Amino acid sequence: MRNKEEGILRNATVHDVPQMGQIINSHAELGKMLFKSYQQLYENLRDFAVCEVKGKVVGCVGLTIIWADLAEVRSLAVDGKYQGRGIGRRLVQWTIDEARRLGVRRIMSLTYEKEFFARLGFVVVTKDSLPLKVWSDCIACPKRDDCDEIAMLLTLDDVPELKQPMAKPTPRGRHIPVLPDEDD
Repeated sequence: MRNKEEGILRNATVHDVPQMGQIINSHAELGKMLFKSYQQLYENLRDFAVCEVKGKVVGCVGLTIIWADLAEVRSLAVDGKYQGRGIGRRLVQWTIDEARRLGVRRIMSLTYEKEFFARLGFVVVTKDSLPLKVWSDCIACPKRDDCDEIAMLLTLDDVPELKQPMAKPTPRGRHIPVLPDEDD
């Protein structure tokens, strides 16, 4: 996809998990994201892409489908030695391309990097505008009662709107949305 110096973007494989875990967890140690265990990475491996430079994974990102109309950028992390080279931007672009391929119109991120995501077209939204499913990871977060992450959203105007039910905003912790029975 690019020359070897800029890195090659590709879907993650099981061989990448140790390097992905190291990069993600080095950022988690700084309080910038949640820790990921090898088990979590293996279970969600199909959601991830990596950037590889000279045979070494130097960055990763996941795109998790939340609902038919919403996906989340997760675990975006670039090795500190490779930051400032556009790798993070390229990884987020991978999530945007993947969302388009899947027909998902909206992509969200819970982040501390407001300016970075704003340069990519994301806008700040209220956390209350997001469905409860988004908050499933919050249970394991040490900051859950005092969350300072910024919710941001990108709408892909070139992806058609769904004729199916959209994910409804749910007050945090009140109830879990349930799909109606087909008979309803």
